[in-house]
Amino acid sequence: MTPEELYNSLNYVNHSREKRKEMASLILNNTDLIQPLLEIAFKVHNPISCKACWVLEFTAKEQLSYIFPYLDYFTNNISKVHLDPAVRPMAKICEYLISSYFSKTTNATQTILTNTHLELIATSCFDWLIGNHKVAAQAYSMTCLQLLGKKYDWIHPELRLVLEQNYATGSAAYKARARMVLAKI
Repeated sequence: MTPEELYNSLNYVNHSREKRKEMASLILNNTDLIQPLLEIAFKVHNPISCKACWVLEFTAKEQLSYIFPYLDYFTNNISKVHLDPAVRPMAKICEYLISSYFSKTTNATQTILTNTHLELIATSCFDWLIGNHKVAAQAYSMTCLQLLGKKYDWIHPELRLVLEQNYATGSAAYKARARMVLAKI
């Protein structure tokens, strides 16, 4: 499949798990498509980018290591993502990466992610948390930042401040995740 065919195929992906999983299977079976998928995902003003992000999330969920060769590109561009249907899956991929990095079981993520990657993820997560984004992206960001605070001592005080400031106006889901994170920090 060429990058153009991939782009056209994304037109048939919708929000259903079935369609996203079907397309992710195609990517998993042809890893040469990951780079073009990332390039489409970061065409942030194009609505098709959201569909690419959905597929990328499903791909990362199944085989996180497939995005390792592209971590520089991924982390340098995630801050550009702004459409809500794209922010949520990107925040979820960050959660996969950070959860794997802080896993008690030794794994490849711990050697692949650099301080630069971690700092770029932290910056994006703070942006998503304080920005006008839906609660799912904010919840994934809270989890990432709570874990990253174990490595960077400046994160927990900033995270606590943001969560306490936004708690009163947050949705029930926001409040629930914020309580959980505040209890851990």
